[in-house]
Amino acid sequence: MAFGSFNEGGSAQPMAEINTTPLVDVMLVLLVIFIITAPLFQQAVPVDLPRVDATRIDDKPQMVSVALDAEGRVFVDGAAVARDALATRFADAAANGRQPELHLRADRGTRYERVTEVLAEAQRAGIVKIAFVTDPAQ
Repeated sequence: MAFGSFNEGGSAQPMAEINTTPLVDVMLVLLVIFIITAPLFQQAVPVDLPRVDATRIDDKPQMVSVALDAEGRVFVDGAAVARDALATRFADAAANGRQPELHLRADRGTRYERVTEVLAEAQRAGIVKIAFVTDPAQ
């Protein structure tokens, strides 16, 4: 029995050819993929930018730090503030033209009602950027 052909009267030698058609097909597909994706690797457009001597503008936002302790006392930038004076402090911070950021630190035992009062005063003063500061979990 011969492995190379099905005819009984042929030579009894095995077929010694390698079928290269699948190998060529795979190589052509890879070549086409590389031809299509090669232009995508270069994303920068060469542009000759003008040279200008200018100072860098530091546009850091004004930050108002508000802390609430467990008893409900309010501290603005580290100083204790009465509830009546809180609205004026927020209005002064919002009046300078730049939008201030309110960083609120509330004690775990602070009543939710007190936190909402502070947020309402900030909203009335026009402060819309509010961040809640927390400690990372250990």
